[in-house]
Amino acid sequence: MCGKRSKCSFSRLEVILIVCLVLMIAVTVVLLVLHFLTKESNDPSEVTANYLLGVGRADCTGPVAEVPLMGYANPEQVGSGLLMRLYSRAFIVADLDDSRRVVFVSADIGMVSQRLRLEVLKKLKSKYGELYRQDNVILSGTHTHSGPGGYFQYTLFWITSKGLIRPSLNAIVNGIVKSIDIAHQNMKRGRLFINRGTVENSQINRSPFSYLENPASERSRYSSNTDKEMVMLKMVDENGQELGLISWFAVHPVSMNNTNHLVNSDNVGYASYLFEQEKNKGMLPGEGSFVAAFASSNLGDVSPNTKGPFCINTGESCNNPHSTCPVGGAKMCMAMGPGNDMFDSTRIIGQNIYLKARDLYEKAYQEVTGPLSSAHQWVNMSDVSVELNATHTVNTCKPALGHSFAAGTIDGVGAFNFTQGSVEGNPFWDEIRDQLLGEPSNETKACHKPKPILFSTGEMTRPHPWHPDIVDVQIAAIGSLAIIAVPGEFTTMSGRRLREAVKREFDSHGTPRMDVVIAGLCNVYTHYITTYEEYQVQRYEAASTIYGPHTLSAYIQLYRGLARAIATNTVQDLPRGPEPPVFNIGNMTLLPPLTADRMPVNKTFGDVLQEVRQQYRAREVAEVTFVGANPRNSAENATEHNFLTVERYTSTSDSWHVVWNDASWDTRFYWTKGSFGRSNVTIEWHIPRDTEPGVYRIRYFGHYKKKLSNNRAVFIPFEGTSSAFEITTLINLKVA
Repeated sequence: MCGKRSKCSFSRLEVILIVCLVLMIAVTVVLLVLHFLTKESNDPSEVTANYLLGVGRADCTGPVAEVPLMGYANPEQVGSGLLMRLYSRAFIVADLDDSRRVVFVSADIGMVSQRLRLEVLKKLKSKYGELYRQDNVILSGTHTHSGPGGYFQYTLFWITSKGLIRPSLNAIVNGIVKSIDIAHQNMKRGRLFINRGTVENSQINRSPFSYLENPASERSRYSSNTDKEMVMLKMVDENGQELGLISWFAVHPVSMNNTNHLVNSDNVGYASYLFEQEKNKGMLPGEGSFVAAFASSNLGDVSPNTKGPFCINTGESCNNPHSTCPVGGAKMCMAMGPGNDMFDSTRIIGQNIYLKARDLYEKAYQEVTGPLSSAHQWVNMSDVSVELNATHTVNTCKPALGHSFAAGTIDGVGAFNFTQGSVEGNPFWDEIRDQLLGEPSNETKACHKPKPILFSTGEMTRPHPWHPDIVDVQIAAIGSLAIIAVPGEFTTMSGRRLREAVKREFDSHGTPRMDVVIAGLCNVYTHYITTYEEYQVQRYEAASTIYGPHTLSAYIQLYRGLARAIATNTVQDLPRGPEPPVFNIGNMTLLPPLTADRMPVNKTFGDVLQEVRQQYRAREVAEVTFVGANPRNSAENATEHNFLTVERYTSTSDSWHVVWNDASWDTRFYWTKGSFGRSNVTIEWHIPRDTEPGVYRIRYFGHYKKKLSNNRAVFIPFEGTSSAFEITTLINLKVA
């Protein structure tokens, strides 16, 4: 102790201990501050807004009967009912001062056509002026092969779609615009978070022999011949309320095969359905504010049919370079999904994708920050000069399709005796082509080598050009996320090369650590894009690479230019490019005309022809058949409604309440066309395992066409209702 008059002094050891104690306290305080700051920044519920965000969803289903389904190019695959409704899902991101905006739309359609995009942009301009433009609006198709076709202006697509079908085109245009309207009206301050993860057991490469043509040194950098990574963008508002998500994952939505006739959004649509049902508790499918888009990516050679290709007549594998079977040839070689049938396979793959997205969503803590930017050009893809290196320049070609295009794929085989991997023409088919359509020019033949040309579409102009020359290229940057909007189906390795090239361009111009994703089937459809090496063996994807062997190199060059412009803030200096044409087509279609609907004697529309049973158990199928009318009447009448509802009786209020609608996975709507204007509608409800016991009924809603005496026609709404039926509890009796 220190005396009154003595000075207090500390030994050297005590001084050292005091200094250490002070340092420890200081370090502890710093660590605690950092901990809480990190925790705050990583917790999406504690929100400091960085952007204005808006999400919207709208129906874009269109006619579900008599219109060919778009994807398999099978003219016999026409719609005759509905499994799940199709939706457009829109996402708007704006700077807090609203100086810049980016719009991303993922629509449940086969692909975005040029005509579709131009009509959407025209409507947006009439509503919003210059707010939403070709440079800041990305339209992407999920690539379902079970949506109505008929929304193209180029002649090739008319062949299997029966022309330009206005009700189909209008439904998609109006649905996309409405989804953007809803997002626009619900803009709020919020934050974005990104996450990545691997999706297992959900895809195979359907052209593995093409993939093996890529350099071994390049292939050795990857653990798989498909891209298994999912990229997920999460959106929340400043109060922590969940708004929605966009997921990009490479897989073909072809779990529903080319024998399907029910309009639906396939595996990725089922993933959206599951996520939105989870987040929009108590709402019917298609309702609620949370929007979940499962968008396409570089899916060109990626199949969900994970059992692989087998000969459907013998059961043996046909995993060979030409995808042919010993008996029956290529037409017998089909890939199968993981399920017992196409419905089961759709459910399994969709659920796999949904579960991974949910996991990534819950663990998404990496924030996306930074300015918004977008770059767009129109390019004449039939004449792009590509600098491969300092001494070697090549060119793209006028569009053309090879013989293997007609062979189809293991997901949906073609016709006649065409096979994949054809590097030589067939004299028989070449002669027919020459007589009917004209012989390809020597210049086009030389440009496309080694592709043997079946259709020289770039040289075919009647009644309108068969393929587009003018193509959109576009990148949107949302802070540290760059979305490459590609106008077709890039194969796995093509997508990898494109992503790497764009990322390097950002890195080399002072914008490092960008997350780069590919959004597939955007803005205009130009079929496939393979690597130069894959092109040499001419399987389906290569035969469908319409601008020739250097198509990928041309796109890489173009997208590098867009990335450079964004990174150096010189987007305003980019040449706009030649605008695409708009052909004056009108309603040119080979669809059968809508005739007046008729009903059986002593019956009226909506009457029950085959009743439900009185009692069912969960996992059984309740089925009822009605006197029906052509479902096209509802699309022609421009009405939004359900074709069906499943309703449950509530005794306390003595009323019926809708529990499922025609957007539900568990309901199926079948239309059967009869003779003399008569038709039937059969509705199935595949009763879910967790359905509450009680009393239920099924209702049907439609329109019939009636001709008036003055040669005009009207569409008259009607409805039908099944008898009430009971769902009982299945009791398991245990033996003692």
